[in-house]
Amino acid sequence: MSGISVFINMIMNILSDIVLLIGLIFVFLGMLGLIRLPDVYNRLHTTAKIGTLGAFGVMLSILMRAGFAPIGIKAIAVGLFLLLTAPIAAHMITRAAHRHGVGLCKESIIDEYGEARER
Repeated sequence: MSGISVFINMIMNILSDIVLLIGLIFVFLGMLGLIRLPDVYNRLHTTAKIGTLGAFGVMLSILMRAGFAPIGIKAIAVGLFLLLTAPIAAHMITRAAHRHGVGLCKESIIDEYGEARER
């Protein structure tokens, strides 16, 4: 390997580690929110963030580390799938919970959709 190739490989490894750390921070904060938040709606919001930002960061890190090898392609495919489906799944679960009458926490000030359910 030439000197420039080793330097580029070292830079990619450092960037991969940074992206992995960012993804893991999102996963940690999302799990902390899952434990600490008061109701199902807030908890689903944090789990959607785990699925999108956290997992996508980890998958992007794998792609940066492995390159376009088969494992890198699989990682980015899984990351894109999660990026597209996690927010939709969280929205549908939240909507189903609201339609079945799962209440908001006491600290909630307004329920704009509650009036539509009462009609």
